[in-house]
Amino acid sequence: MNDPKRPTTPTVTLSDGEWKLMKLLWEKEPRSIAEMVGALSRDTGWTKTTVFVMLKRLIAKGAVRVDDTGRIQQYYPVITRADVVPAETDSFLDRVFDGSVGMMMSSLAGRNALKEEDIAALRKIIADAERNLDKNGGN
Repeated sequence: MNDPKRPTTPTVTLSDGEWKLMKLLWEKEPRSIAEMVGALSRDTGWTKTTVFVMLKRLIAKGAVRVDDTGRIQQYYPVITRADVVPAETDSFLDRVFDGSVGMMMSSLAGRNALKEEDIAALRKIIADAERNLDKNGGN
């Protein structure tokens, strides 16, 4: 269920495989196909063809650009992680928890999945959110 209070910004959505490629590019750019295959092959078993097809999709989405002026094609991210995290977070919350952060936290707490440092971080996040609410008149 979409929450009208949560801002939605049109952005690129990424499949799980596309996330893997984007993480590599965010970590170090530019990269060649050979570098990406080398970095991913042990974990994924992806071939050069698979990586190439996924890169073509990312280029079509506007997430990646290719520089083919040199001897080896180099791939660069066009978007940042911050560009895609809000929409991916909203999508996850909507799909799994009907848009409810409370339900998600209850699930984590109920499974004892929160460590002491997680709880401390959440307290700080909540305190900051409350200050922002007060500052903005409850909006």
